[in-house]
Amino acid sequence: MDQTILIVEDDKMIRELVSIYLEKAGYDVVEAADGEEAKEVFMANHPCMVVLDLMLPKLSGEEFCTWVREQERNEVSIIMLSAKARTEDKINGLKIGADDYIVKPFHPEELVAHVEAVLRRTGQYCQKITYNGLCIKPRKGEVLLFDKKLKLTKHEFNLLYHFMENPNIVITREALLEQLYPYADKMVMDRTIDAHIKKLRGKIERNPASPSRIKTVRGMGYTFVAE
Repeated sequence: MDQTILIVEDDKMIRELVSIYLEKAGYDVVEAADGEEAKEVFMANHPCMVVLDLMLPKLSGEEFCTWVREQERNEVSIIMLSAKARTEDKINGLKIGADDYIVKPFHPEELVAHVEAVLRRTGQYCQKITYNGLCIKPRKGEVLLFDKKLKLTKHEFNLLYHFMENPNIVITREALLEQLYPYADKMVMDRTIDAHIKKLRGKIERNPASPSRIKTVRGMGYTFVAE
């Protein structure tokens, strides 16, 4: 599982300082120095939170916040950073989609505390596992392939989740049966596992006939390849 936070801040010193404190607190951090770069980093990394400066070059923080919400990414938390301390500025920031608003200057430990407080409310939407463009969000029941939502059955989802939680190791059919059908008859269900994997490959593999993600280990079972 990982929790990725995108820091959008044009001041390199502030950006690097915030990154240090968030990484120390256990978060994965990606960065952008302006609003246009932030769009690219956002789409490539699927962050669950954005720490967003409002006064940015190329695209303002308000415009970027609006863009995020237009992507139907309402599960993404946004904390705005701004030197604007007026009540109406804070209200406007919250109205356009921010979950929190911090006035500059601030101490990095204060920001970390705000991040943790927001994620206590929204963190279940933040947990995810991502490998090579394939992203699963277990608590939301979502799977995305290069940012496109996939429709999986309950068993396909559980199967993929089990694979992605245990990458690069061989998992026997018996273990997969126990995971999906703990009380089922083995002789009947062996073929069912193979059928589920065939359908799952059809949804996540570039070429299902020559799979690169879920590979068969002859005589043993299957392995999920995490590059």
